[in-house]
This record gives sequence, structure tokens and C-alpha cells, in this order.
Amino acid sequence: MAGARLDKWLWATRIFKTRTIAASACRNGRVYVNGNYAKASHIVNEGDKVSVRKPPVLYTFLVEKAITQRVGASKLPGIIKNITTKDQLEILEMRRVGNNGIRDRGTGRPTKKERREIDGFLMNAGMDDFNYPGSPDTEENEGEGAFDENGYDSIFDEI
Repeated sequence: MAGARLDKWLWATRIFKTRTIAASACRNGRVYVNGNYAKASHIVNEGDKVSVRKPPVLYTFLVEKAITQRVGASKLPGIIKNITTKDQLEILEMRRVGNNGIRDRGTGRPTKKERREIDGFLMNAGMDDFNYPGSPDTEENEGEGAFDENGYDSIFDEI
């Protein structure tokens, strides 16, 4: 087989969802062939090493076949070989593991049960809301802007 356009090959091997996105990545300098910046019209041949930066990871693939028609994911092992370095994969794994404590955008406020679980976790981790270092209620800050028995902060007396 002669070869394939880079943007078409990136789309056909399912690295990008659409050919337009693949061409845009090439245009923005996120795709390299054999270590050199490549345009979307670059011809990819068997044996080429294609690197794609999808922040924060730099994926590296070895071209085993230069295809132009999109194939199913089950047929990809004979067409492309993922040779991404282990340190790049560790960055991806750390990011995946690190997002466990973050709520998805749009899921709304935590339910009462979720709130109790969050509070229990923070209490066990020593991060409760009431006695954090620097809090006016802690003994180490006694007299420095501490609240009186009516909940009034004495720091405002100076203003």
C-alpha cells in the first residue's frame, strides 16, 4: 500500500473522532511524524512513528498499515501499535486516579447522605471545618480576632 494522508489515517485509526479534529490537531502543532512537525496532508507510510499530544500526555504510535477507511476497534491491533512511554502513561493514570474527589460539573449539590460521607472523610483526614490551623476558634489564635461569646469578632473594634 502506498500511504495515506495523516489526518485521514488519524481518523481511520480512531485516534481522533473526526477528520476535522485530526486536521485541526495537525494545524495546531500537536502531531509529529518521526519526530518532525507534520501537516494534515503529510503522507504516512508503514513503519512511521506518529506522536500525538493530547494534553497532558504525548501518545506515540507505530504505523503498521497505512489505511484510509475507518475500521472497527477490534481490527486496530494489526494496523497500529501503541508505543507510548511508561512515564506518559503514568501521567494519565495519576490524572485518572486524582479526579476521584471532584464532583462532575452539573450534578448539583451533594445529597444529605453524600454530605455526611464527605464530612466523615474530612474529619478522619483532620480537615474538619471548625478547627483548621489559623481558625479564630483555636487556642493558638486566642485574642487575635477571636470571636466573643456573642459571635462578634473583636477585630472590627479597630475599624
